[in-house]
Amino acid sequence: MDVKAEPDRSRDVSQPLDKLGPDETLKANSDYLRGTIKQSLADEITSAVAASDAKLMKFFGIYQQDDRDIRDERRRQKLEAAFSFMARVRLPGGVCSPGQWLKLDDLARNYGGDTLRLTTRQTFQFHRVMKHNLRSLLQGLRDVLLDTKAACGDDTRGVMCTVNPDLSKLHAEVYALAKRASDHAVHRTGAYKEIWYGAEREETDGPEEPFYGRTYMPRKFKIGFAIPPSNDIDVYGQDLGFIAIARRGKLKGFNVAIGGGLGRTDQSPKTYPRLASVIGYIDADKLFPTIDAVMSVQRDYGDRLDRLHARFKYTIDEKGLDWIKAETERRLGFALKPAEPYTFTSNGDPLGWVKGEDGREHCILFIQNGRIINTPDFPMMDGLRAIAQVHKGMFRVTPNQNLIIADIASEDRPAIEALMKQYGLDQFETRSGLRLNSMACVALPTCGLAMAESERYLPDLVTRIEAILNTHGLKDDPITIRMTGCPNGCARPYIAEIGLTGRAPGKYNLYLGGGFHGERLNKMYLENVGEPAILEALDKTLGHYARERKPGEHFGDFAIRAGYVAEVKEGRFFND
Repeated sequence: MDVKAEPDRSRDVSQPLDKLGPDETLKANSDYLRGTIKQSLADEITSAVAASDAKLMKFFGIYQQDDRDIRDERRRQKLEAAFSFMARVRLPGGVCSPGQWLKLDDLARNYGGDTLRLTTRQTFQFHRVMKHNLRSLLQGLRDVLLDTKAACGDDTRGVMCTVNPDLSKLHAEVYALAKRASDHAVHRTGAYKEIWYGAEREETDGPEEPFYGRTYMPRKFKIGFAIPPSNDIDVYGQDLGFIAIARRGKLKGFNVAIGGGLGRTDQSPKTYPRLASVIGYIDADKLFPTIDAVMSVQRDYGDRLDRLHARFKYTIDEKGLDWIKAETERRLGFALKPAEPYTFTSNGDPLGWVKGEDGREHCILFIQNGRIINTPDFPMMDGLRAIAQVHKGMFRVTPNQNLIIADIASEDRPAIEALMKQYGLDQFETRSGLRLNSMACVALPTCGLAMAESERYLPDLVTRIEAILNTHGLKDDPITIRMTGCPNGCARPYIAEIGLTGRAPGKYNLYLGGGFHGERLNKMYLENVGEPAILEALDKTLGHYARERKPGEHFGDFAIRAGYVAEVKEGRFFND
């Protein structure tokens, strides 16, 4: 495909400080994200960094956290909190070579508490990294051409791309564009190399951030590429989503969807999840101008006073979708074409072995909640390391926190299968449909926003729900369930057929009625309830579903038809 040269990104958009909120002022005064991070890292008195530097380090994919399991005890002992850091890798489309995998494994064992975490945006997170090890970690990533730029912060987060082994050539084409989009939209500041690699500051001829300016984006901005019929990236949850339109297996262009976002804040009715709205179609050679045009509209009109109101979805709802589309088209210099027809059928992963159109084989492994770790009865981390040592293809992280051993030649499959069996990595063959479609955020003990458990609790809750499923003959039925420890929505619970968001220790909001392929938000069914009430509600609704569902009807659709929750229309406010 012939993609035209990327557009000039030369505009400096610095704003007057009197029109900025506190976080915006911090960015504007940070010397393009440098702040005093070097001094904070050199301070041996504390295992933390200065509060202002902790915010700036997010732009480099790093979150300061502490162990909340022991926070109260340390406070009683008048000790500093047990601070450590989470580092998130920039990995567009989730594609990783065996050499990179082995390096990630090594870094996790040395600096990340002997564990890796696959995320819902197709990348890796290291947890419990000590301050004095951060530079070693990031320099180790550099050795295999990886970095953590813009994996967090008010910028373009990791760019997602559908993983569809069946469509090998089309996936390769769209993935290449997703990778270019990540490199195109990433921030340009030299601070990253100076702070983490020890490079000298270089003079620039023009603005150091020609697109972002001193204040970057008002909030995070998420981009994703979906390839129908799979909506595994949940394209309607992206700030800017591109839905691939292909003809005879070749990429033609993209439908453009804008304004998705799944976070909300408790006790703040002005915050809500929103599904993206499809506003038209572009040919493939218009991709990069479209990225710039849409991002620049949010850059220039997003709320920089109230961070709760700063996501693109709120800009769209305040200005109006028609106005945003018109302004985007004005900046593009052409009108979007009418959207092309497309169909999604699922947002899950087809676990197990799949053969692509190119004859290469792929095995999609179930990684419960994305946690890669060795346990006494399941040495998963060792098993994946053994596979990486012999694998000649690639690995792909899926948006559902699973892992694909990809691009396996037929003659190499027996060796891969033997290692999978040896280390118990073929467990997807015996798991329930609900568990295979489950997803949780990290939450406690490291996430500072978590109000309740998520990753550590969902597997046990699913076990209890499986007893209900067995009673009603639903064990093998695919039903999506997602849990987060707070309302922020990192595991995309508001799109799930069964969604749970933490409110307090042991208490959750229960949502029902999400679309099976991510096309519809769910609706709250119970508020602030514990496990007994959750199980009672699911026994009632799942039993009813087993008795009266129509052929091919998904649980989320049934929950609406049976009147348990009202339907939420695409693009409507969560609180309607």
